[in-house]
Amino acid sequence: MAQVIVVGGGLAGLSAAHTLLERGANVLMLDKQPFMGGNSTKATSGINGAGTETQQEAGIPDNAKIFFNDTKHSARELARDDLIRVLTGRSGDAVNWLQNKFGLDLSKVARLGGHSQPRTHRGNAQFPGMVMTYAQMERLEDLAVSNPDRVQIKKKARVTTLLKDEHGAVIGVNYVHNGKTETAYGPVILATGGYAADFTEDSLLKKYRPEYYNLPTTNGDHCTGDGQKMALAAGASAIDLEKVQVHPTGLVDPNEPEAKVKFLAAEALRGVGGLLLDNQGKRFVDELQHRDYVTGKIWENGKFPIRLVLNGQSSKEIEWHCKHYVGRGLMKRFESGEALAKEIGISPAELKKTFDDYNVCVRTKKDPFGKKFFSTGEWSMNDYFNVAIMTPVLHYTMGGLEIDAESRVIAKDGKPLPGLFAAGEVAGGVHGANRLGGSSLLGCVVFGRVSGDSAASYLLSRLGPLAEKAAGRLGAVAGHLGAETSTTKSAEPAAAPSGGASAGAFSAEEVAKHNKKDDCWVIVDGKVLDVTSFLPDHPGGEKAILLYAGRDATEEFNMLHDPKVIPRYAPDSIIGDLKN
Repeated sequence: MAQVIVVGGGLAGLSAAHTLLERGANVLMLDKQPFMGGNSTKATSGINGAGTETQQEAGIPDNAKIFFNDTKHSARELARDDLIRVLTGRSGDAVNWLQNKFGLDLSKVARLGGHSQPRTHRGNAQFPGMVMTYAQMERLEDLAVSNPDRVQIKKKARVTTLLKDEHGAVIGVNYVHNGKTETAYGPVILATGGYAADFTEDSLLKKYRPEYYNLPTTNGDHCTGDGQKMALAAGASAIDLEKVQVHPTGLVDPNEPEAKVKFLAAEALRGVGGLLLDNQGKRFVDELQHRDYVTGKIWENGKFPIRLVLNGQSSKEIEWHCKHYVGRGLMKRFESGEALAKEIGISPAELKKTFDDYNVCVRTKKDPFGKKFFSTGEWSMNDYFNVAIMTPVLHYTMGGLEIDAESRVIAKDGKPLPGLFAAGEVAGGVHGANRLGGSSLLGCVVFGRVSGDSAASYLLSRLGPLAEKAAGRLGAVAGHLGAETSTTKSAEPAAAPSGGASAGAFSAEEVAKHNKKDDCWVIVDGKVLDVTSFLPDHPGGEKAILLYAGRDATEEFNMLHDPKVIPRYAPDSIIGDLKN
């Protein structure tokens, strides 16, 4: 089959796959994890877009030029105008594509650090990265069932080698699946993510930023720079590998303060007006400055613990996030300023002074730390507060494979490496020295779409050796051009697997006995699930489930997931019903 091979099933890879299908190409998706989604599902603030339908309806005077200038300023001396122009110029179309093609709610817009306009889009519920990624993932999985000649998906498939022909063009991959090494032919799009959890023997993180090596990370353990290393071995060029972003606000779990993997406090929490306070209850930074700047000020201040504090108004604006963090034990709610002052270890008068000083800033729009945008009204001690302890965390790697504006990977000789494309965090140079919040999901969608366009064009131009190597049906592929939209939209969703047979009914007391890692039951929507064997495969990590071991996890589960997730992805975990 003539096809394009997409390596990595996060938002970049999924966006590439759907674009390939729109252009008439066939897709082989390979992902080394048990589930697709990658880090994209963890993104909590939203996706940037300039000139979107949502912004126009809200009367926000944003456009691609303003966004370009903000991004270039953030990228600093490493700005790649060609890539920034693609990222920002296609941003509005990317958001509109997600809304129109996948029916997503992206109706809320916030202003994050470094942005001169509100342009970070999210919906009213759930983490936006999860919503965007799952919508594309489920659509692609449905197509793999309804139209297997067009789409193949292989999970737990680790790509090990890029194959090249005698002319130096990439013509396929070797990958390990079910314990066997297999070969697939076709041009390749790498969408394998970054290396901010690369603690391997040949760690890119240790090589290029050893001083960050021991920091905690927000990344899953799959982020080990596989794509970068494979492409470099095949003759690709890398750029900015030393540019690693340390995010200022990783959530510290009071029960596991030294945990290596942290959950991220969405930048949107500061975007809606959250304040950063040191252990004396004082502000020390413009909360909406660039990420590297805020991180530097946290380290410079050094008065730990640092707390992120949201008042009632800001909490209500981002209520879903607060509820989720509180549910996971990562955030605490205080019913008054006095209660918060006691928690910090200062007098109510000291905390009131911090609020009073900030209120002057809100009224005068003049802040000693340079803050320009104020999202909340005045702060009062007679309010409720959602509060979490913060620490800087490894978050994103700006460096990666060098690409051009068509997502073609550049070889060491400065020319495009034929047959190889890259999208998402695996590609370097897009964000320069510092990435703006909300631009990671955007980079995935924009360059996923660009790489899909470029790879489809490349596939159709290779009527010679590549087609023969792939035993191709290029004529059939060409016949699909322009037809994918109707095929995709009309395809009926694949039937969800039936739930596991209910073996009986269990009381809450019986479920409570199964509360350990090697014997873990939970209750969801009146069903009893044995998730012991599922724990290692859970995309959100084992801890997210173990928090509810032996308990009813319905509320937290429904905050994050669509009801069909269990019958679709873990039907065998259902062992019975909950007794009334």
